[in-house]
Amino acid sequence: MAGVSALPAKILLSKRVQEMVLNDEEPQKPYISRNDSTIEVIPSPPSDLIPIIDLSLLSSSEPCSAQELQRLRSALCSWGCFQATGHGIPKSFLDKIRQVARDFFEQPMEEKKKHAKGVEEFEGYGADPVPAEGQSLDWSDRLFLNVYPEDRRKHEFWPENPKSFREVLEEYTSRMQIFTELVSKAMAKSLNLEADCFLNQFGKQATLKARFNYYSRCQRPDLVLGLRAHADGSGYTIILQDDVEGLQVFKDERWFTVPAISDALLVLMGDQMEVWLMVIFYVILTG
Repeated sequence: MAGVSALPAKILLSKRVQEMVLNDEEPQKPYISRNDSTIEVIPSPPSDLIPIIDLSLLSSSEPCSAQELQRLRSALCSWGCFQATGHGIPKSFLDKIRQVARDFFEQPMEEKKKHAKGVEEFEGYGADPVPAEGQSLDWSDRLFLNVYPEDRRKHEFWPENPKSFREVLEEYTSRMQIFTELVSKAMAKSLNLEADCFLNQFGKQATLKARFNYYSRCQRPDLVLGLRAHADGSGYTIILQDDVEGLQVFKDERWFTVPAISDALLVLMGDQMEVWLMVIFYVILTG
């Protein structure tokens, strides 16, 4: 990396990682987040290591329903995440949302920049705002949108190309509202709580945000991270992966790769949900 200048983060964030890749640029210092001595290659664990919960079983009166609820409870307590299948969203539609996201990022830079955000802003196309001093930059670009409630949408950031993007995102938002209600009730039921316990905590105007991440190839993958280690401040995050594995979750002082399952949605507990669960278990244990 000798001879590479260290440009300020604000200047680098005014460019796109995709642009740097097209210009055959190596990552500059603010993007360097690791070195050879800290790299640990972790193979994908068996698919049953990170719990897979079949949501379609939870509404059944069969014994398997109680078993699946117990598995869900165990997943929440031990992992704080699970892969959800049997959610009722066709794989063909999940493939559609993946495709419009790819189509957006594969457009010419001029088209994508019509929806560009400022360096200090969060919503729109670009990168996350300048991180705290000492933190590295992510080797990725993203499109971040408020999708619900509708009055919080900023349509200037909603792509008009590809032509189907807005329509597909509208449908995805509606399906996610149904999915989050299903998951919230299932989690409450698995903990022997009132079905609407978590839904009442979120409220009828609970916000939904959509984030599309694009990870460009890097000449020095040994030095960068597509997304730094972090915790989400939300109730929970729903992640739809593509067919390229790389997402990891931290448990028992180890990073585990999340298997890419084409029809599964990863449900990851955020800080809000972790606090609620801690309070619930404290009440159960002391009450």
